[in-house]
Amino acid sequence: MRRAPRIAPEAAMADLRPAAVVQAAAALLWLPQAALLAFAVGGIAAGQGAADMLMPAAAVAGFGILRALLDAAGSRLAFRMARQRLSALRANALEALARRSPLDAARPPSGLAASVVVEQAEAVVPHLARFQPARWRAAVVPLAILVAVLPVSWTAALILAAAAPLIPLFMALVGWRAKAVSAAQLVELGSLNGALLDRLRGLATLRTLGAVDAAACRLRAEAESLRRRTMAVLRIAFLSSAVLELFSALGVAMVAVYVGFSLLGVIDFGHWGQPLDLGRGLFILLLAPAFFEPLRELAAAWHERAAGEAALSALAALGAAGPQIQGSDAGAAPAPAGAPAVRLEAVRLRHAGQAEAVFDGLSLHIAAGEHVALLAPSGGGKSSLLALIAGLVAADAGGILIGGEPLTQESAARLRARMAHIAQRPHIFAGTLAGNVRLGRPEVDLAAARRALGAARLDAVAAARGAAPIGEGGHGLSGGEALRLAVARLAAAPHAGLILADEPTAHLDGATAREVADALFRLARGRTLILATHDPALAARAHRIIRLSPGLKEAAA
Repeated sequence: MRRAPRIAPEAAMADLRPAAVVQAAAALLWLPQAALLAFAVGGIAAGQGAADMLMPAAAVAGFGILRALLDAAGSRLAFRMARQRLSALRANALEALARRSPLDAARPPSGLAASVVVEQAEAVVPHLARFQPARWRAAVVPLAILVAVLPVSWTAALILAAAAPLIPLFMALVGWRAKAVSAAQLVELGSLNGALLDRLRGLATLRTLGAVDAAACRLRAEAESLRRRTMAVLRIAFLSSAVLELFSALGVAMVAVYVGFSLLGVIDFGHWGQPLDLGRGLFILLLAPAFFEPLRELAAAWHERAAGEAALSALAALGAAGPQIQGSDAGAAPAPAGAPAVRLEAVRLRHAGQAEAVFDGLSLHIAAGEHVALLAPSGGGKSSLLALIAGLVAADAGGILIGGEPLTQESAARLRARMAHIAQRPHIFAGTLAGNVRLGRPEVDLAAARRALGAARLDAVAAARGAAPIGEGGHGLSGGEALRLAVARLAAAPHAGLILADEPTAHLDGATAREVADALFRLARGRTLILATHDPALAARAHRIIRLSPGLKEAAA
């Protein structure tokens, strides 16, 4: 699997600087526009003719068109780059999730992960596309306007400079609270999505236990909690908008009062010797709202920044370090033929967060072509041992050899290509029976898939269903048929010389369990089979039985 580049939030923001520079340049074009407009109006008031206004009017129109083009180009560039950064962040999170070991107890629930990647992550785009350009404009444009106003009137420049810091100051105070509330809302949303997915998956069980109404009441309470948190976010947004408009309006009003009284002759200070005339006063008035506009945009983007940073934190949590699957199956070399021997040498495994080791110095040898049953009660380490052999989790100490080759990060994919796995509850994808057998393997054609279905005694089911698709999760198949479909996948992989079966007959009635076991042992002829079970009758069909216990060191037959 090709690894996507890691994108830190700071790097993602830095990549948007070209778009921010373009948008800041577009905003700065208002300076010559305002100057042309103001002094053109002043010229008209002084008696200049319409012919004298043609060149200023054409220049104003040209600057306006250029400003609109630059602003549109900057917005499109910012959105496109933000979308690319989000795609990279999503790829990083999904890659990290795909590499997390199935034995990792801290692995995020699928409902929460889906909510973060699909829904909550969308808050990153407005955060990146708006906040970074707004921050650049807020840093550049007001300073440029102050530089332009100062030679005309130092009083007007002083008013603008005094009013400017109040907006980001109060926005920061409100924004800190907004970030905390937005993060709490995203957590609540993810929890609700995860709870809903769990309820939908267990709907049949809830109906059997008569707990549908209780589950509905619980979901209703969680939805009400989410509503309250959402309203808290909206209250903060309205509060910050009120603060923003108040200080912007006060700043513009103070400048307008000063300019008005100066033009009326009531005030005769704040300029550099020459009193304000209509052109200079209008120039200051045109620039005053533009002075506060970048600050207002920054304050508006501050809420998107709060939601975006909460989404970035959620994506980072999905990619947090934890036990990982060894190697990568993408581009794995073709599996060599033959049944491999399996050897464990002084293997130690302790799950994260647990003080006691599952295995401590475990040594085990399974000969090539041998059928071994791992017998232990639930929680006895059967699944953990299969995961170790498959490279789904790395041992803390010791070594594992498959066919004489050490299982390492570099060799895990190649060695896993020699294995086939049958889970207790195999996942069935939406599609046809043959499509579930092939599972994207181009070397398995339709004829091979049909032969595999026949080997698993599913040919009659396939003939009855025809082209009718199976629902996601095996909807439309019984539990026994789903397990036989997993056996059919094994039959379509004749190169897999090592079979790992984890409780293949659990939760099945006696007759169906015997059918699945018969098919499994029939396909396991000439292959190495490691079977995890708590059923003594199934274990008795193997060549050798190994009884597992906590802290086991030497495997006993």
